[in-house]
Amino acid sequence: MRVYLDHNATAPLHPEVKKAMTAMMEMFGNPSSMHGFGRDAKKMIEDARASIAGFINAAPEEIIFVGSGSEANNTVLNLTACCSSLECSIACKHGKGIITTSIEHPCILESSKCLEERGMSIDYLEVDSYGKVNIEKLKEKLSQKPMLVSIMTANNEIGTIQDIPEIVKLVHDNDVLFHTDAVQAVGKIPVDVKALDVDFLSFSVHKIYGPKGVGALYVKKGVPFCPFIRGGHQEQGRRAGTENTLGIIGMAKALEMRKLEMGDETKRLKALKTRLKDGLIKNIPDIQVNGHPEDCLVSTLNVSFFGVEGEAILLYLDIEGIAVSTGSACSSSSLAPSHVLLATGITPELAHGSIRYSLGRGTTEEEIDYVIEKTTKIIHKLRKMSTVYIK
Repeated sequence: MRVYLDHNATAPLHPEVKKAMTAMMEMFGNPSSMHGFGRDAKKMIEDARASIAGFINAAPEEIIFVGSGSEANNTVLNLTACCSSLECSIACKHGKGIITTSIEHPCILESSKCLEERGMSIDYLEVDSYGKVNIEKLKEKLSQKPMLVSIMTANNEIGTIQDIPEIVKLVHDNDVLFHTDAVQAVGKIPVDVKALDVDFLSFSVHKIYGPKGVGALYVKKGVPFCPFIRGGHQEQGRRAGTENTLGIIGMAKALEMRKLEMGDETKRLKALKTRLKDGLIKNIPDIQVNGHPEDCLVSTLNVSFFGVEGEAILLYLDIEGIAVSTGSACSSSSLAPSHVLLATGITPELAHGSIRYSLGRGTTEEEIDYVIEKTTKIIHKLRKMSTVYIK
């Protein structure tokens, strides 16, 4: 049996997405061209833009197409660098510096590190043992009047969902801009940009059965903005580069299918996650479930196994045809323990023994039972060989 439980890294294309993209593969015109081929492509993009905007309750003109969620995140963070240029006066109104958290996706943390090395002030918020932001610490840091606060909606490793409306209100009460990385949230939980009142929101669709290589950035109307990629007039001059027409069509279709299927799938995945969690707890002693017990993605289960290495568990599971992860796919080549788990207070040793199971629309009860069976045998086997595990 082959079981794929790494949907937080990426997901297979939905059959309807594949069908929609295949049907449009002859749509080769450049959307910026004035002839009929270009106009046809441009219309498809604008129709998709309207559909995608509607999914998160945005206006079409508030959506900028980009190459990935990572690009969208980099675009927002680099607004602070743009502030020092003559053409942009964002800093004059909104101050300088960034507040983010210690559990963000690597693209946020690496961008923050780069800005910090260039003289930007970066404050990293602490989180509690469940991965929730420390609101009191945020209040303290906001007194320094930063330009931007960037906090992800749902964590990619442990699934914890932040209290974004409460956080945004606090941030806006201090006249500071707010950005959220919602890549793991859009299409998995309801996301309404008007209700959340965010200034910027990044998302993509390859975690929810859409194509890779395309993403979007929501920019609230009236909020200051500087292009990250320059050189052309595409996206109303906000992101240069010929648009990925086929990817954008696939993105719109993926979100259309989420609108139809997300409600029922949420209930089904919640039951499967509970089945997996209860099965592991029942059959394997000395384990710890990570993330918030309630405010958590129903598709994400992160478990630490005392006395074993996560990489060894992953490889043994792979031999059995089971695909899982030890953390973020964007840092999978690193042997360092998860920065997310360390931030929640877990020891490096326990963080090293953690596995992320992320379920999807194709996951079945039979697969979950198979994963419980194989994980149990593998953990018992590894613990027998371990020099650090003591019963």
